[in-house]
Amino acid sequence: MDKFSKEIRSKIMSSIRSKNTTPEINVRSYLHKKGFRFRLHDNTLPCSPDIILKKYKSVIFVHGCFWHHHNDAECRSSHIPKSNVNFWKDKIEKNILRDIKNNKLLQKLRWNVFTIWECETKDEKKLEKLVSNILNSNYS
Repeated sequence: MDKFSKEIRSKIMSSIRSKNTTPEINVRSYLHKKGFRFRLHDNTLPCSPDIILKKYKSVIFVHGCFWHHHNDAECRSSHIPKSNVNFWKDKIEKNILRDIKNNKLLQKLRWNVFTIWECETKDEKKLEKLVSNILNSNYS
C-alpha cells in the first residue's frame, strides 16, 4: 500500500521533470569542464536526445533508473512499485521499447548513441568512461 493518497501521489509524479534534471545537469557540467560543447534537446533530431555533441556525431541520453528500468543489480532505483503493478509494468515497458526504437533510428542516421543512467551520473569514473567512449566513437 502506498503511504500517500492517490491525489498526493499523482501530484508528486506529475511534478517530475523530463528535461534539465539533476542527473542531466551533472553530465552537462562534467562535459563542459572537460571542454565539450553541446546542444540540448535538439528537435531537429528524432526523439530529441538530452545532449547532442555534433562534432562527434554523438548523442547522450540521461535515463532515470526508475523510468527506463535500469537493469543493474546494484541500482536501487529500478524497482517496480508494489501498488498499481500492472500500470507501472506497462508504462516502463513502453519506455524501454521507445528507447530501443529511438536508438535504432538515430543509429540508422549514423549517430553514436550513448546512455548514462541516473545512478551513474554521480560516479566520476563512469563519466570518464562515457567521455572516452565518445572520443573513440566510429563516426567522428
